[in-house]
Amino acid sequence: MITLPTRVKQIIATLNQTGFEAYAVGGSVRDTLMGRPTKGWDFTTNATPEEILNLFPDSFYDNQFGTVGIKIYKSSVVSHQSSDEIEDIYEVTTYRSEGGYTDRRHPDTIAWGKTIEEDLARRDFTINAIATNGKTLIDPYDGQKDIKAKLVRAVRDPKARFGEDALRMMRAVRLAAELGFMIAEATLAGIKAHAPLLAAISMERIRDELLRTLAAQFAADGILILKSTGLLKLILPELDEAFGAAQKSPKRHHIYDVGTHSVMALKYCPSPDPVVRLATLLHDVGKPKTFRKDQSGIITFYNHEVVGVKLVRDIVRRLRLSKKQADLVTTLVRWHQFSVDERQTDAALRRFIRRVGRDNLEAMLALRTGDRLGGGARDTSWRLELYKKRLVEVQKQPFTVHDLAVDGHDVMAELGVKPGPVIGKILDQLFEEVEEGKLPNEREALLKRMRELKSITGKSIISSSFPNDPTK
Repeated sequence: MITLPTRVKQIIATLNQTGFEAYAVGGSVRDTLMGRPTKGWDFTTNATPEEILNLFPDSFYDNQFGTVGIKIYKSSVVSHQSSDEIEDIYEVTTYRSEGGYTDRRHPDTIAWGKTIEEDLARRDFTINAIATNGKTLIDPYDGQKDIKAKLVRAVRDPKARFGEDALRMMRAVRLAAELGFMIAEATLAGIKAHAPLLAAISMERIRDELLRTLAAQFAADGILILKSTGLLKLILPELDEAFGAAQKSPKRHHIYDVGTHSVMALKYCPSPDPVVRLATLLHDVGKPKTFRKDQSGIITFYNHEVVGVKLVRDIVRRLRLSKKQADLVTTLVRWHQFSVDERQTDAALRRFIRRVGRDNLEAMLALRTGDRLGGGARDTSWRLELYKKRLVEVQKQPFTVHDLAVDGHDVMAELGVKPGPVIGKILDQLFEEVEEGKLPNEREALLKRMRELKSITGKSIISSSFPNDPTK
């Protein structure tokens, strides 16, 4: 038996005290049995939604499927206090049975059930079909046995479960990736047989499950399951094509095909951000279309990052990522071939940072780390580590005109000019010289250089901008 949190026990007790059955159910029960942290709690009961609403005054009817949301406050469980902040929302659903899934996602009909066993029979996987009231553990489909065996298994007939709700196939993969489980043989066969049904699911739902899979501890394994079941070619056909695309050739470091390398890069990517992981997974997606093999057997993929970013733009639109997410993925794929040659000048590093964006540097370096280790290297390169240190140092220097120790007001005061294009021209010239290391970013040095520029370019810059300027 598991020990339930006080708040969970109080909700169950409130329903029990008025004559209703109530059980905690689903992922939180599973995670508690596994000793994992839980993310909110779900309940099922024979009370109707209206009866639940009456028992919990600050609750609300969440949807047409019999789910009531109970607000959980920081200092109280079920009663609202004006000073409280909402900490969580627990969902309580009436026992139910379901029938017909015309859209492959939602039931056409719902009937209130009479028993907990009837409710558990409609659940997706055995490890989620376990219920407890704190005294009794109800596990009609041997979910605890599957937890011990580390298996994701569909409740009853897998083909029926996936025929009802095609998104369950993605959920099975995501659970396997999160928990480090295998998918039971019959359940895996059911996914393979019903993979085409995923086309009936909205891309937003598919995207959300994909990103959750990418955020999981065993994300790489999840992608390989998507590949083996045929789901990957429905979601990311560009990546699916990369499996089997050879890249091993004489004097080349690659030991995997493009698709396998991409998954290995994902495995070793140190970033927990699923969007960065998506970019890592897609970084070489342009290689199949740029494949060339010469007479000596050398394989090349010239400009694969340029071709790849065009494909990635289509992918992020198809997945309906936010603009911020889409921009990050395309930026990382476009510039992932950056050089870490220690002979690069500081100016070259600054140009790289401006291309990628300061905020994206950590993500870019995470992708490169995954790319290197995913190619069979045993460790990160000393050049990459040196490059990271140089990036830190370079960012301490002026990065744009706005980082100079002088501004437009100083130009006007020092040169006696009025607002206009000449201000920007002078500042751009100063910044260029500072960036190239020809001039220190110190106020007095910059003011002196301004005066020199005035004497040198007065007629070509200042005079052309200010025909009435007395200095011409």
